[in-house]
Amino acid sequence: MTGEPMAEVVLGLPQPRLRPYVDRYIGYRERADVPLVRREVAGAHVVLILGWGAPLDVVDPRSAERSAYGVDSFVAGTYDRWCRTRTVGVGAGVELLLAPPVARRLLGLPLGELTNRAVDVAALPDGWLDGLRQRLAAASGWPERFALLDATLTARLAGSPPVDPRVAWAWRRLAASGGRLGVGSLADELGWSRRHLAARFRQEIGLPPKITARLLRFQRAYAALTAPAGSPAAGGWAGLAASCGYCDQSHLIRDFREFAGDTPGALLGVDRSAPAGRRDTEP
Repeated sequence: MTGEPMAEVVLGLPQPRLRPYVDRYIGYRERADVPLVRREVAGAHVVLILGWGAPLDVVDPRSAERSAYGVDSFVAGTYDRWCRTRTVGVGAGVELLLAPPVARRLLGLPLGELTNRAVDVAALPDGWLDGLRQRLAAASGWPERFALLDATLTARLAGSPPVDPRVAWAWRRLAASGGRLGVGSLADELGWSRRHLAARFRQEIGLPPKITARLLRFQRAYAALTAPAGSPAAGGWAGLAASCGYCDQSHLIRDFREFAGDTPGALLGVDRSAPAGRRDTEP
């Protein structure tokens, strides 16, 4: 055995009425004969892993209390720093990347309670996610699992109250701009003070709008950099920075150091064999 991870990745498309809320399901099965450590970059989204088999650790270098150890399923709120996952053995599961307003409805709690935290789904209210995990594990294959997700998420959304429409609108405006819209402009359009906008946004979405805007710009730059033919945009790092809404190259590099743990140039040399939706594999 070489010790290299072996992985199967299956992408599932939710039924049409779910697609405004969930763009895809990522099913995976992988075997790691030696400990596999990944660096997970920060993001303005919520990560939901419903897994079975080998457990993993989700470690925030800043705080053991914000980390989760020996879990097969977890939800990670919006993160403004990178973290690491570690696993060994054979594990499988489904990963969903959720926009914060969607996660707010599905989870039934303000996302401020999950900011910069990874939480075992068994510890979440009413246990529905843990029950879903068990049914996914018992299913006969990926089509059955994806159909089960369709039915469960549709029912969950139908029975959940909507997010405060003003907060949901603010998220949509910020996301549609790719993080380019200034917080002052956003507050003016809502008729709120910056302080009130920051407080409401942080409670419901998990992070204040200014940091969320930075994460949205970073996500766009990171996606461009780590695409199969990833390389600096025309004009080098300055061109990539400009195309993603950064005022200059230094701000781009600052955000990469903070949100990904390294410079863009260093990340170009990182192994890209990890499954889709899972990020950089560390040596």
